Amino acid sequence: METFKIILQLIVGLGILNVWLLRFNKKTTYRGGEAANMKDEFKAYGLSENLVYLVGFIKVSLALMLLAGIWLEMLVDPAAIGMAAMMLGAIAMHLKIKDSLKQTLPAIILLVICLIILWL
Repeated sequence: METFKIILQLIVGLGILNVWLLRFNKKTTYRGGEAANMKDEFKAYGLSENLVYLVGFIKVSLALMLLAGIWLEMLVDPAAIGMAAMMLGAIAMHLKIKDSLKQTLPAIILLVICLIILWL
């Protein structure tokens, strides 16, 4: 069961780092609205550019905590709770602008994975 939990931590942690560090300025089919990058996505949600960087800092920090939690177990629950809260916010933003299920699904999946991490 511990190996499964580590795999889930890797999925969430590396997934968030991928989105926020490698794909920040790239268009994907999962971006909110018709956004071509992360700044456009936040603009579609009616959020400020400053919030992009705050949310990014929080998500990257939580992702790193999940990854570090592989060795420092005490980091896992706070990181999973924080990331679950961030995913609830992401889902709310997708719903706010009436995004498709396809666009909302990554946030839903990461929320569920965070809840499973907490349960394990």
